Amino acid sequence: MESKTATKKFGLDNGIYYGLAMILSFVIVYALNIDLVENPFIGTISSVLSYFVFPILFIWLAISGFKKANSGFASFGECLKTGVTVAFVASVLLAVFSLIFNLVFPEYLDEMMNQTRKIMMKQNPSLTSEQIDASLVMVKKFSSPMFSIPMTILMITFVGLIYSLVIGAILKNERPQFN
Repeated sequence: MESKTATKKFGLDNGIYYGLAMILSFVIVYALNIDLVENPFIGTISSVLSYFVFPILFIWLAISGFKKANSGFASFGECLKTGVTVAFVASVLLAVFSLIFNLVFPEYLDEMMNQTRKIMMKQNPSLTSEQIDASLVMVKKFSSPMFSIPMTILMITFVGLIYSLVIGAILKNERPQFN
């Protein structure tokens, strides 16, 4: 029973840190008014941080902390549970932040639609205005909170599951059956 509490604690704490790190990276890009279309390098850095560096770092820290708190032992299942908890908590934080952000700054979605329009026109100059408008209707549907919140949670949790499988396989240390 004690290990379950520790699993939850380490997963929750590191999930909050991971979520805050993703939110902070978004806020920095937004506050500095960085256009990720004109600065794809910064967009790539932001994506690498959010989907590679941060999840690996915080899942590793959570599992390592859990293992240390349990006398150096952690089963593969406990590692997996801890890592997925980190990703799930972070994804919920990011989804809630996105919802609040879009309520506070409703013009943000319109800005993104304008950026998407520019990209489509640049990449496919042969598209008619009607084709672009039809595509933007679909983009707007996928950007709605009813779609984006569950997708954010599913995507980040799935990525966390994959990283947790790998990190758990590396860090696991089963408690001996007989002492």
